[in-house]
Amino acid sequence: MIPLLLVLLLALVLFGAGFALKALWWLAVIVLVVWALGFVFRSAGAGGGRGRWYRW
Repeated sequence: MIPLLLVLLLALVLFGAGFALKALWWLAVIVLVVWALGFVFRSAGAGGGRGRWYRW
């Protein structure tokens, strides 16, 4: 009974890790798209140059 519970627990942990990694990949893709769009849609800054679209 104990080995069966350990195998089920291991499967649950691996499934959870796989889901978390897939979610992190989607989050990384979204951040990359927003970052790339920032270069396309950044506004003109002071002095006629192109300014930064972020605040820091």
